Amino acid sequence: MELGDLLLHVVLHSIIAEEERAFTVADVMTESSQKLIRRHPHVFGDTKVSSSGDVKLNWEKIKLSEGRKSLMEGVPRKLPSLLRSHRLQEKASKVGFDWKRKEDVWKKVKEEIAELHEAEKKRSHKELEEEFGDLLFALVNYARFLKVNPESALHRSTRKFARRFQQIEEQLRKRGRKLEHSSLEEMDALWNEGKRREKKRSR
Repeated sequence: MELGDLLLHVVLHSIIAEEERAFTVADVMTESSQKLIRRHPHVFGDTKVSSSGDVKLNWEKIKLSEGRKSLMEGVPRKLPSLLRSHRLQEKASKVGFDWKRKEDVWKKVKEEIAELHEAEKKRSHKELEEEFGDLLFALVNYARFLKVNPESALHRSTRKFARRFQQIEEQLRKRGRKLEHSSLEEMDALWNEGKRREKKRSR
């Protein structure tokens, strides 16, 4: 929805609400203005900030003071899991609950890999799933330190896998062969050929 359409939408809703004596356009404008001023004390007040981090920290503190019970609220539960975990970690980071060094985050990733292997030995599916989730969560954290969006990264890798597999299918068809009659070694060779072709095209 474009900005003009959004504004029109808000105004129309306000007119309907005004007719029903619920609230008016003026009420909406007043509330929005007050919220804008309240949440930007470094612009409209005397609050001093030295970085964008300070601005974000103040923003979260103000929202909590407005009645929000948890910093974790406001991140929709229906978001894809990778994206939601990324957003939740960002929220915690804004109030200082974060790793200081990227290297320490990678140590945590390796620690979670070791715990996953231990869970494998126990053969408990519940524990295995939990440890696998912890590993994914740690990798999302590392992605954040790399300034990589994990949802976008996985989306690209998934598309790449599908494209390369379809190339295998196409090459096998050209040779008059079917997937189910092909060996792993044959498919793997075609996969690597496809990778080499892609690298040549990208140069």
